[in-house]
Amino acid sequence: MRNVPNIYIFSLALADLLVIITCVPFTSILYTVESWPWGVVVCKVSETAKNISIGVSVFTLTALSAERYCAIVNPLRRLQTKPLTAFSAIMIWILATGFALPDAIFSRLAYATIQNNETITYCYPFPNITNAQTYAQYNVVFKSLVYYLIPLTIIAFFYVLMAIRLHNSANDIPDEGRCRQGSAQAKSRKHVARMVLIFVFLFFICFLPHHVFMLWVHLTPTAQDDYNDWWHAIRIIGFCLSFLNSCVNPVALYCVSGVFRAYYNRYLCCRTTAWSRNTLSGTRESTFNSMNQKHTKFSVISDTAESKLHLDQTNFKESSSTYNKHPSSLV
Repeated sequence: MRNVPNIYIFSLALADLLVIITCVPFTSILYTVESWPWGVVVCKVSETAKNISIGVSVFTLTALSAERYCAIVNPLRRLQTKPLTAFSAIMIWILATGFALPDAIFSRLAYATIQNNETITYCYPFPNITNAQTYAQYNVVFKSLVYYLIPLTIIAFFYVLMAIRLHNSANDIPDEGRCRQGSAQAKSRKHVARMVLIFVFLFFICFLPHHVFMLWVHLTPTAQDDYNDWWHAIRIIGFCLSFLNSCVNPVALYCVSGVFRAYYNRYLCCRTTAWSRNTLSGTRESTFNSMNQKHTKFSVISDTAESKLHLDQTNFKESSSTYNKHPSSLV
């Protein structure tokens, strides 16, 4: 929590934990039992928590991409402070909760008759109204746009700008900037941007089958007749991957972040890790602004002290010259 990216990553972890606790234990048996056994309350809670988690995840990834763009384009200017980032994270949770309110209100238990006149119960996220089919179509399209297509388009836009900036920044670094410190700062910024890009790629892969199936089944008039084993496999894969996304983020963070890996080994595996220079490279950017400010202050103080020392030396030489010429004048 010492820098801006970690606040967003912490919020992302809370969203993953929410869906793992409130959704996975109840919805993991959907394809092993015939009827929904948990009642209407669990139905509403699981649907609401799932959509809150999806909203927080995708909105946080979008905010992280924007923050990484600002950090790379103008690293010396602190556009986001930790209080502002915490406020942004809270607003993301409020926005995601607002978008999930219809699921909390309209989710219900529905019933269907299958072979041998057997009735099964299932959790249905759409209301029992006259135009339920139209409402379901608009709801699915809205979620696909807000939770998938629009955020990924914004993220892709920021990463294209970042790629252009990083490609052109090599010639913008002054001669003294081609030293060890400039190289470490650029490497740290690229490392964090690459980590965020991995999260975005995992989100894109994990939710693509789910949205493809939902759009197909609700927007295709002949979906009920065309439903076959292939679409059933897409449905199950999308269902599993959408929940797997909440479990794979910590694994990805462990693989790409040396700092996270070191703390994980230290506190969860009770294993002491040597803090090498490469391991701590991810923390350099978090202190870059403060180091730069301290370096600027130190430079000003050093220049002032050097000027004062030079003036004192000049006065001393003039006093010595005066004393050598007129020793009595100093008595």
